[in-house]
Amino acid sequence: MTETRKLAAILVSDVVGYSRLAGADEDRILARLRTLRSDLIDPTIAVHHGRIVKRTGDGSVIEFRSVVDAVRCAVEVQHAMVERNAGVALDKRIEFRIGIHLGDVVEENDGDLMGDGVNIAARLEGIAGPGAICLSEDAYRQVSGRLDMAVTDLGQTQLKNIERPIRVYSLQVGVPAQAKPATEAKPAEPKRRSWLAPLALGLAALVILVAAGAWYFLGASRPAQAAHLSIVVLPFANLSGDPAQDYFADGITENLTTDLSRIHDSFVIARNTAFAYKGKPIDAKQIGKELGVRYVLEGSVQRDQNRMRVNAQLVDAESGAHLWAERFEEDVTDLFKLQDQVVARLANTLGYELVKAEAAKGARSTNPDANDLVMRGLALTNEPSQPSKERNDASRALYEQALAIDPNNAAAIAGVAQTYFIEFLFGYGNPGTDYDAKILGQADRAIALAPDYDLPYEAKGAYLSLSRRYDEAIRAANAGLAINPNNPSFYQTRAGAEISLGHFDEAKSDLQQAIRLSPHDPLMTVFTTQLGDIEIGSGRPEAAIVEYRKSLDAGDHTYWNYANLAASYALLGKMDEAKPYVAETLRVNPRFTIKWFGEHAEDIPKRTEGLRKAGFAEE
Repeated sequence: MTETRKLAAILVSDVVGYSRLAGADEDRILARLRTLRSDLIDPTIAVHHGRIVKRTGDGSVIEFRSVVDAVRCAVEVQHAMVERNAGVALDKRIEFRIGIHLGDVVEENDGDLMGDGVNIAARLEGIAGPGAICLSEDAYRQVSGRLDMAVTDLGQTQLKNIERPIRVYSLQVGVPAQAKPATEAKPAEPKRRSWLAPLALGLAALVILVAAGAWYFLGASRPAQAAHLSIVVLPFANLSGDPAQDYFADGITENLTTDLSRIHDSFVIARNTAFAYKGKPIDAKQIGKELGVRYVLEGSVQRDQNRMRVNAQLVDAESGAHLWAERFEEDVTDLFKLQDQVVARLANTLGYELVKAEAAKGARSTNPDANDLVMRGLALTNEPSQPSKERNDASRALYEQALAIDPNNAAAIAGVAQTYFIEFLFGYGNPGTDYDAKILGQADRAIALAPDYDLPYEAKGAYLSLSRRYDEAIRAANAGLAINPNNPSFYQTRAGAEISLGHFDEAKSDLQQAIRLSPHDPLMTVFTTQLGDIEIGSGRPEAAIVEYRKSLDAGDHTYWNYANLAASYALLGKMDEAKPYVAETLRVNPRFTIKWFGEHAEDIPKRTEGLRKAGFAEE
């Protein structure tokens, strides 16, 4: 067995008093734990880029790429448990204790981790109190300037079966820590968390102002449980009187959503779900409850010849109060001057020097004509109705027009890659097309020009997954999540690769996070289809039929849903039920064969078996 030695942040957790709880009512405690894992723990781990190494009954060993991610994950889970235990009798509460260490580990070829790094984290968990998080000195050093809570220095502590004493720090979530009398230097008072990560493309200035305003008000009035800023950007209204200008308002909405997602510790509802509210009356309180967000950003755009006027309002979704409102007006031909002015106003109002540095960061293109064409292309690409070859071709033509004006426009290059992926997925193109060059080549070029723009990672990851390069697809999705952890497409892409690798639990966790980020997504039918893929891959065709039917009933009449249903019924031996779906598959996609599908969908051996039983041609 091969092994790899590396440095990793290890989190170990377990349930306090699990044996007692299980002894009192084992079925109930197991059901509660399963619910916590699916609704809270696994999605939170995914958001913070963790990998579940193994579960040990009531506990887990989790690997993170950084201590910061590990601590944020732990704090978020412990905060949520405080809320979930409110009103629950003390003897029935599920409480976690957590240990975190940064150290050397050995990774075996099956993904398991061993070594002192894991052992020390496990011993730290063992000395943590209920609801607490214990950090080794090595781990604490990485986050000491980023914690917004009191820390108790437990001093040098001898851990069981660990040769040398380890200095330990305890975080008691929701409870002020009592300083330990000691002659050692007291740790520096934690600094206020830096909430604004580097912003990049689109209307960055407006994003900064919105986020800073939200945090300014948040800091004075929000409870300690608020682990991150949560917000939805509702579709900006087009007040121009010209429906042809809708794309312009939509483009502003999308850019705001994208750039807000890059704010550190933010939770931003995806644009597809946000656009479900387009044209509907706005009730901020109701929207906040439906989407689980604290802030709602709404606004309008009025474009009058060469002038653009943007109005924006930040609303507290709990109280309905307007926290901040501003109007920006500038010549359309100098859109980025408008951004600079917004940044300057923010700097004067809230005094954040960082904002001035962000103002110096350039936009994707300095040519407003190219930007206008890109926004038109994106509006077509993101149209929620059923995809079509004609709309895809029209979108590509707009991106190519933009590139004729500005050959290095990263957004246009990524858009071209995206249209070729759609062509590949639906079989619109010619069989001899070199999609590696058209998709991967263009995506990599866009990434080289704008490494912090997430669209090229979307096209690249999805194509790699469907062309059976699963490890590369996961790496592309992870790279995208590092840029924008609130983009549901990356979780969906990663889930597709995980399904093909047979990692069904991880795939389900990723899909649940995608749904959490975009609960009203027009692509929800795709998420549901992938849940069906998990079921059929796990040998449960009856459950797969339920998921595939949901997708079909919701209006997704694509060839893959018909083929999936045909395969599922065939696996159950219900050939009469399978035959109509075989016919519908071939009607929608006459080129469909088992080989063709294998080149355009996740690799699920059980489904392939069902396709053969259903009577599809091999090639």
